[in-house]
Amino acid sequence: MSRQVQGYVYLALAMLTVGSKLIASGLPPFSATALRFAIAFPVLLLLMRATGARLPRFSRHDRLILVIQAGAGSVGYTTLLISGLSLTSAADAGVIIGTLPVVSAAISILLLRERPQRALLLAVALATAGVLSIAFTPDAAGGSLSGNALIFLAVVCEGLFILLNKRLKTEVAPLALSTLMAGIGFIVAAIPAIFEAPFADGISASAVAAVVYYALVPTVGGFLLWYAGAERVSGTEAALFTALAPVSAVMLAFIILGEPVGLSQIAGIVCVLAAVLGLAFAGSRSLKPAGGR
Repeated sequence: MSRQVQGYVYLALAMLTVGSKLIASGLPPFSATALRFAIAFPVLLLLMRATGARLPRFSRHDRLILVIQAGAGSVGYTTLLISGLSLTSAADAGVIIGTLPVVSAAISILLLRERPQRALLLAVALATAGVLSIAFTPDAAGGSLSGNALIFLAVVCEGLFILLNKRLKTEVAPLALSTLMAGIGFIVAAIPAIFEAPFADGISASAVAAVVYYALVPTVGGFLLWYAGAERVSGTEAALFTALAPVSAVMLAFIILGEPVGLSQIAGIVCVLAAVLGLAFAGSRSLKPAGGR
């Protein structure tokens, strides 16, 4: 298995963990985020100690990139998403979140200066069409402009989070990078979390369970898998795999929860899988990973 195909496998597994995550209901957004990283960070530190991993020395440029990356994805995405969902309909949010592959591809082109081939852009477009097919509900109602704007900003934050590591000038192992993201994310979220007074009205056991799951599976597992895959492929290729998250969410809801799956959702899944599998089988050579990785 080539290094590039290994990257595809890691990215796909990472998106499966994201698709399985639970919403931490019952907790304010910053409090849920801070608690998530308070759990994940020690676990990642223990993994670093067990494997003998070390943090490299970072330049001022790299330190700034890491802070922006953690602030945008580790905190910005979660808090904006939770806040937006309180103002808009789930259907509207699903459609907006479905634009993540396109937003991520735009970031890789504009910020990373990548020039993907037409076939790769076609795969991104096909995957996005599939995601929109999954999310689209003709009779949905209840959305709002402000809520939709918050959801879109969350999508931009997530795009920056998954790709900004390619602007680092220092080589960072996936475990070390995941640990940094969790540590910085906790610091950024902890201060505003204090003002939310999360313990004032008590916390339900289900809310704590959801945060613990989110900390261990999508955060620890998802971070490690994503950065292991992202260092092996280009930013545009990585952007394509973000389309697997809603696909896995729909499939897991059908398998585990017994929720019905309609024709539009089946069509969307087919489109996304066709785009991802087509790219994997082709062994796309459109780009080398940014930064020489």
